[in-house]
Amino acid sequence: MKQIKRELSLITIISLIMTFCLSSFASAQPMSSATSYILLYVDKTEAFLNDKKVTLESPATIIKDKMFVPAKFLGDVMGLKVEWNAATRQIEMTTPGYHIVLDSDHKSVWINGVLEPFDSVASISKEGKLLIKLTWLADYMGARYTYNDELRRVEIVHTVTPAGTYIPDTGNSKPVAKFAFGKSTYQLGEPVKYIDLSYDPDSEGIAKYEWKGNEETFFTAGTFPVTLTVWDKHGNQSETYLRYITIEDKTYLNAIEYPIYMKPVGAHIKTDWSMIWGNFWSLPQLPKKVATDDTRKLLVSDSPEEFKQRGILYQDKVNGKGRLYADHINGTQEKVTLAILARNNSDRAITIKTTNKGEVFPSVYANLIGNEASVDFLMNDPRNETLVVPAKQTFVYSQMPEFYPGQGVNLFYDVETDGEIEFSFVATDRITEQTLQQLPLLPFSGHVRGSFPVSEVRWDIDASAFYEPSRIIIGDGQTDPFQPGYDTMRKENVLNEGNYGVVYKIHAVKPRKMAIMIMPHGGVFKGPFKINGEMQLVPQSGVLTAFDGMQILAKTTGTEESLDIEFTPPAGSAFPIDLIFYPLADDKQIVTGN
Repeated sequence: MKQIKRELSLITIISLIMTFCLSSFASAQPMSSATSYILLYVDKTEAFLNDKKVTLESPATIIKDKMFVPAKFLGDVMGLKVEWNAATRQIEMTTPGYHIVLDSDHKSVWINGVLEPFDSVASISKEGKLLIKLTWLADYMGARYTYNDELRRVEIVHTVTPAGTYIPDTGNSKPVAKFAFGKSTYQLGEPVKYIDLSYDPDSEGIAKYEWKGNEETFFTAGTFPVTLTVWDKHGNQSETYLRYITIEDKTYLNAIEYPIYMKPVGAHIKTDWSMIWGNFWSLPQLPKKVATDDTRKLLVSDSPEEFKQRGILYQDKVNGKGRLYADHINGTQEKVTLAILARNNSDRAITIKTTNKGEVFPSVYANLIGNEASVDFLMNDPRNETLVVPAKQTFVYSQMPEFYPGQGVNLFYDVETDGEIEFSFVATDRITEQTLQQLPLLPFSGHVRGSFPVSEVRWDIDASAFYEPSRIIIGDGQTDPFQPGYDTMRKENVLNEGNYGVVYKIHAVKPRKMAIMIMPHGGVFKGPFKINGEMQLVPQSGVLTAFDGMQILAKTTGTEESLDIEFTPPAGSAFPIDLIFYPLADDKQIVTGN
């Protein structure tokens, strides 16, 4: 029977200690100096803590003329650290300056390694709770007490003293972790401000931070723990500092709005199909007024996109303003030269003036070459390059470095001629007049090829007074029609599917406060946008894929006179794409810059 009672008592102690540990963890944080005043009555569960009445699980009691008090209650009040060691089946207690181990199996207690009898310091109440001898607990916890025999009452005064940071063995101090919140409560989806107050008493700075629970924002109401631990440059670790943040059940921003408001221009917003379908798939389109510029003839050499033999890729004449656009891959087994030849069939010299260009050296990265050439072209750096072609002569207008198998190139040139020039896009191993006469016209292979009257599209959009997310679509062939043209080599009418080589100029007067984002629909996308004169790469690195994400292109404040977006479809990218215009509330914080 005694053995059974002893086992039951031990189980009770273990249960108590586990409760103790969980309670200690939940409230663990550095304490300021504070004094607790405790009144306990012998054999009564009624007690007082700082004049507040409490009910104990077990009362204080006298055993063999010694006062024993409830361990859990006083441990909570005094900050006594208690842990159950499952491997050794021992209770470990830590007080300022002392390490205490209670072994109920062997009825022993070790205090800083010195053995004492278990019964001299601990007992089990009839309720099965752990009791500790008051004189022993007071000595090790630094408490003062008096016993009033007439009232059968114990008065205990305990002052918690914060642990020091100085480490005598090293002559250095531990750093101190500390932080505050910007305000007492936050709403759902409201950005949380964390104010770091950590410091190193030795003035050597903080070398490392470890936060836990410090979310940018919270989308669930409640109270949540946030902790911070810091280290100095010597590896000394602070105590872990804990505060609780309170989130009200009121919405500031929802989960869809938050990244749009809080991520900077240029940032990527990850999406999935359900998010797109529920929030962005069927947005209304902003009204737009469309105008086209047919003063500059566009020659597009893109088919065969991948040529398998040497020859003439495309050929047509320009008299006045023209744009030369080429996008090709070397599909032969040999290195070749890609060049644009200028033939003057007239009886007088003709001058070719280059006013803008975008070009990239041969590369195996299809998306890269389209992006780089588009950036170069949209920068529109002032140029005044001229080439005079004598009568009845053929000159090389442009020539690329050696073009190896599998590599691609993308070229843009805006030209102005004072007479008719025949431009030929050729792939060959040598460039001579005789070579040009002998090169075959390469057959069409299904990509864009032809000459197109329109090289610029202008959209005036109304972005001043809309109140729900809206969009404009680029490259769908319907709301944004593909420009018609003529293939001089096949002698057929064609469409510029994708409008490659066309520059879009999108203009809005007095735009409202909003975010502008790009969302690809057709597949892989990589290309630049010029926003009010500033280049924005999409994405900053890598590629943007359909339905996996959006990128923030710009944010307006509602005070701008205008918004101007310039864009040209980059080679190697798929269409259509959406430009999403997302209205922003005036009373909400936003993040703008890159």
